[in-house]
Amino acid sequence: VFIKNTGIVLWFTGLSGSGKTTIAQELCRTLNALNKKAIILDGDEVRRTYNYPLGFSREDVRKHNHFVAELAREKSASHDVIIVSLVSPYRDVRESVRSIVGEGYLEIFIDCPLSVCEDRDVKGLYKKARDGEIKNFIGISESTPYEIPQNPHITIKTGTMNLDKSIEVFLNELRVRGHV
Repeated sequence: VFIKNTGIVLWFTGLSGSGKTTIAQELCRTLNALNKKAIILDGDEVRRTYNYPLGFSREDVRKHNHFVAELAREKSASHDVIIVSLVSPYRDVRESVRSIVGEGYLEIFIDCPLSVCEDRDVKGLYKKARDGEIKNFIGISESTPYEIPQNPHITIKTGTMNLDKSIEVFLNELRVRGHV
């Protein structure tokens, strides 16, 4: 089934705790206030909603990212902006996601040092990974590194940039591209 894309997909990638969800929520609120039809596809929410029981292995991450990419492409037919918030750690998987989503794909690197993410650790995942309770945790386990994007469309440095400035960067980019 061919789906004509009309919306833009902002694919947020970054470590757990980097600020992807916080920025996604504020950006979605801001865009909706500007009468843009925006939604968030958050990795954790997609897993819960679709009862998608995958772990953190490279293959599970690939499957999850591809599933979310298909959802984003589908939603782009009826939304102006789809904000995807996933760790999405592997370059090759992000490239395949780009081909699934199509021309409306923008890669967004939510750049935050591992030490800051661990200090935030709102879900307690880093502690569990360090204690050996979570295997293959991305960014901690040598078998599952986080591969920094080489040429993202936008980089947001959440270790030094506040939320308001982050939203301003997005709005400026979306204006330049004709989406706001």
